[in-house]
Amino acid sequence: MDALINFLIEWGYAGMFLSALLAGSAVPFSSEAVLVALLLPSTGLNPVICILSASAGNLLGSLTCYWLGKMGKMEWLVKYFHMKEEKILRMQARLNGRSAFVAFFAFLPIVGTLIAVALGFLRSNIVMVSISMFAGKLLRYIVVALAAMETYNAIG
Repeated sequence: MDALINFLIEWGYAGMFLSALLAGSAVPFSSEAVLVALLLPSTGLNPVICILSASAGNLLGSLTCYWLGKMGKMEWLVKYFHMKEEKILRMQARLNGRSAFVAFFAFLPIVGTLIAVALGFLRSNIVMVSISMFAGKLLRYIVVALAAMETYNAIG
C-alpha cells in the first residue's frame, strides 16, 4: 500500500485525483494520506488545486457506486430480502425528498459507499445528489487540508 501511495504522490494532481477516485469507490483507500503528503511545503503544489482534484475524483468514485446501485432491481429486495414493494416505494418517496441532504454525508468512511449505492438504487435525482456529494466531499478535504497545513506551520 505504501508503494501505491508513494506512486500517487509522485503523480501530483493526477495522483490526487486517482487516489480520491479509488477512495470514493468501493475500494478501501485513504486519499487523505495522499492529500496530506501533497500539501507538504516542499512539493510546491497549489493546495486549492489539490483539494479540487481530490473532491472531483472522490465524487466520480462515489458516482460509480451510485450507478452500481442504479443497476439494482426492486425484485431483488422483494425476492432476497423479503421486503414488500409498497414499503420500498414509500422509502423511495421519503428519501427522494431528502436525497440531497443524505448525499452530503457520502464522504463518511464505509457508510458513504452504502449511501451512494442506496441513492442509486432508489433512483434519486443525479444532479442534486452530485451537487450535494461534491459539497460534502469538498468540505471534508478543506478540513483535512487546513489541519495538515496548520500542523506544518506549527512544526515550522
